[in-house]
Amino acid sequence: SVSPGDTSVLAGLYGPGEAKVSKELPDRAALEVLLRPKVGLPGVLERSREQLLRQTCEAVILGVLHPRTAISLVLQVLSDAGSLLSCCLNAACMALLDAGLPLTTLFCGVTCALQPDGTILLDPTARQEQEARATLTFAIASRERKVLMATTKGSCSVEEMQQCLATAQRAADTIFQFYRDSVRRRYSKS
Repeated sequence: SVSPGDTSVLAGLYGPGEAKVSKELPDRAALEVLLRPKVGLPGVLERSREQLLRQTCEAVILGVLHPRTAISLVLQVLSDAGSLLSCCLNAACMALLDAGLPLTTLFCGVTCALQPDGTILLDPTARQEQEARATLTFAIASRERKVLMATTKGSCSVEEMQQCLATAQRAADTIFQFYRDSVRRRYSKS
């Protein structure tokens, strides 16, 4: 369970296991990502986020080591107070890490809100996202801080996007340190 601020997402990873014949891929593992809202059924927004999450995870999972298998990642939104996609990305990475799946790199999600006056807020609340001129979410790899995924809502200039990206890359260091501390705590208890 990952929860920055008041946003909380619970992640469960199942697999690699036997894949249905219709979903089986001969050269790698088939990844399925399911995003469940707090209440109600998943809609268009959840399907869009599922696709972003799946593409990001597929970029780092060494699926060729598990051909003809299926991996299911289920994300349940427990509370949404803003920065939900970045919270989902962080929960997904922690689930992959905890399950011991082979990965090329770790990744994290960072959301930036570009305020009307040009200031950049990290990890904005839902209200700050609504008031923002643009909201940008990045998936950043731990190796060389490369961008695995970027999505925007609203409009901003190229320079402002680059400023948001640089801010997100600096913030990623804190998230990767959190990953290290969490793994250290989990496995030092044994």
